[in-house]
Amino acid sequence: MKSKMRLLWLSGISCNGNAHSFLNYPHLEHFLNHFEFIYHPIIDSHFSLEDIVKKTILCDILLIEGAISQESIKADTKLTDIINNYAPIVKKIITVGTCATFGGIFKEQSFNDTAGLHFLGDKTIKRFENLKDKTISISGCPIHPEILAETLYAIKNEIEPKLDSYLRPKEYFAYTIHNGCTRNEYFEYKIDNHNFGVKEGCMFYEHGCQAPFTNGSCNKILWNEINSKTRAGVPCMGCTEPTFPKENLFSTKRNMGIPQHLPLGVNKRAYLTLAGIAKAFTIDRLENKLME
Repeated sequence: MKSKMRLLWLSGISCNGNAHSFLNYPHLEHFLNHFEFIYHPIIDSHFSLEDIVKKTILCDILLIEGAISQESIKADTKLTDIINNYAPIVKKIITVGTCATFGGIFKEQSFNDTAGLHFLGDKTIKRFENLKDKTISISGCPIHPEILAETLYAIKNEIEPKLDSYLRPKEYFAYTIHNGCTRNEYFEYKIDNHNFGVKEGCMFYEHGCQAPFTNGSCNKILWNEINSKTRAGVPCMGCTEPTFPKENLFSTKRNMGIPQHLPLGVNKRAYLTLAGIAKAFTIDRLENKLME
């Protein structure tokens, strides 16, 4: 068996939600047979944060959780200095979560330089520009643990993932959350769900579901191998996108009855044509389910 890859997990301005999400990876015990954390803020590891700062300890992959700022202090050292120290010696850098990738909710705070490693929302920033060639972004609030684990296995097996413009693996982010949603038939016929937590009805037209324009694989790689937000009857919040978080998450903003944000790749004329055709149908089978 190949030797274990050595991981360094740093936490910036964060709620540690991604670290906790990763603890729900169903094959964590097996994972730790192939990888070891030289430091992790929650999982037992070989070294303390003080050791990481005082020495330069050999590691293969640097994982960064949380937004980054010059004000981020870890063990009396700026987080940016720790990143700059370890970045040259690792094979890859992975931004873990939307905060580390785009700045997340923390980019709204008073620190003017708070952002992700390479992006402030959807804008590219120059800080750490020299590290882009070795960075992989995994956005999400929190990240899907299986996506992180599978990305790490790919690196270990020397498989170079194809990345999108935000450095996210296309294997997981090249399609939308809408792809694979069990409510797609309701979406096609514009039948909205008027209550959360039920199995029938689409939540795009009235309840702000952002699945048609959010890149991710929640409905393909299910959480805990059984579920997703839309399957559970909760609208997608768009947590993998640089615009997250948005206000009024559970309502659909419309202009003259047309949703302000249309599915990716669909223009207004095409939407109106399809919507008109869909409204011409009455699907008793679907309508009756909502009334049960």
